Amino acid sequence: MDGVLYVLGSGGKQLMQAQAVNTNNLANANTTGFQADFARFSSQTLTGPGFDSRVFTIPREAGVSFEKGTIQPTGRPLDVAVNGDGWIAVQAPDGGEAYTRAGNLRVNINGQLLTGAGHPVMGEAGPIVIPEHEKLEIGSDGTISIRPIGQQPNTMAEVGRIKLVSPDHRELVKGADGLLRMRDNQPLEASNEVTLMGGALESSNVSTVGALVNMIDIARRFELSVKIMDTAKKMDERTTQVMKIG
Repeated sequence: MDGVLYVLGSGGKQLMQAQAVNTNNLANANTTGFQADFARFSSQTLTGPGFDSRVFTIPREAGVSFEKGTIQPTGRPLDVAVNGDGWIAVQAPDGGEAYTRAGNLRVNINGQLLTGAGHPVMGEAGPIVIPEHEKLEIGSDGTISIRPIGQQPNTMAEVGRIKLVSPDHRELVKGADGLLRMRDNQPLEASNEVTLMGGALESSNVSTVGALVNMIDIARRFELSVKIMDTAKKMDERTTQVMKIG
C-alpha cells in the first residue's frame, strides 16, 4: 500500500500548488493587463533496484496564458492598451528589461513615466523622463508629445517614444513580480509593427467563471486523493490483522 500512498501524496502536493496558482489568478481578475498563469506537472518514474513501481509528480515551468483581455475605454490621456500581439517594455526591479501589457501609466514628481505598479517605462534610450507640461499625448506608435508650460496651444514637442516589442511567446517566461522576460534575459529590439490605443486599458485575461470552476475541480480531486489514501490505510490495517491471525 505504500506505493498507493506515495503516488497520491505526491499528486496531492501538486494539486495544492495548482490551487494556489488558480487562486492567484482569481485574485487578479481585475488587475489591468494581468496574464493568467498555468500550473503544469508531469509524471516521473522513481528508478532504482528492483521494479520501477513508484511514480511521482514533479512540477514543470509554469505556463502563461497569452489570450487578450477586453479593451475598456477610459478617456484618460495616460492610459494605453496594446493592439494585438505586443508588449510595453519596462525596467524591472533588478535593472533589466521586462515586458507588460498593463498600460495604466502615470508620471511621478521627478517626471518619470511609470506603470501603475511603479515600473519605469522604457524608451529608445532608457527610462522615459517627461519635462513639465500643460498637455500630454501618446500616439499610436508610442510617441509621447507634450505642450510645454507657457507655449501656444498648437505647440507640441516630442519628448520620447515608448518601446514596444513583439517577441515570440515561446521565448517569454513570467517572473514572481508578474513581469515577463526573455529566457536569455537579453533586451529586445523595438518593433514598429506594435501599436497602442490611447485612452483605453486592457483588462485581465482571467475568466472568473473558469477560475471558479477550476477551483472546485481541483478541490474535488484533492478530496478524492485523501479518501483513497484513507482507504489504502484501512486496507493495510486489515491485511496486518489477517496476517496476525494466520
